[in-house]
Amino acid sequence: MTYITLDAIKAEQSRLSGLIASFEAQTKITRAINIPEVDIDLHNSEHYAGTVLDKDGNPTHHLILLPGAAEDITWPNALAWAEQAGGTLPTRQEQALLYANLKAEFTTNWYWSSEQHAGTEAYAWCQDFDSGNQDGIHKSTELRARAVRRLVI
Repeated sequence: MTYITLDAIKAEQSRLSGLIASFEAQTKITRAINIPEVDIDLHNSEHYAGTVLDKDGNPTHHLILLPGAAEDITWPNALAWAEQAGGTLPTRQEQALLYANLKAEFTTNWYWSSEQHAGTEAYAWCQDFDSGNQDGIHKSTELRARAVRRLVI
């Protein structure tokens, strides 16, 4: 039979006090992120996608999805098409935000991003709006494209 001693109870109480202090310390606010209030005017058929964050979690810009889409278009032509539409192709990060917040605005196809693949000059990044996967594909492949505009914070 094991007996409980006062020293054992005090040791356990001390251990639990340490755990409580650690828990309380991790739940305290260590920094605040300020997202200024802004009224965003959306033009006809535009959609607000959300706020884009930098690597430190600070908001950098608001993302707006422009109306219209290009079909069966190569990457160089998609870049030009997006500019003619009054915007740019989205980055990979922005495509992930579009997939998360506006997936219904896309068909279940691959769409070009604005980013060239770092590993090889002949490839650029694209996103599948069915599965959410991103991949590098040869720039001569004909995919779809959507344009975005950015409102800097």
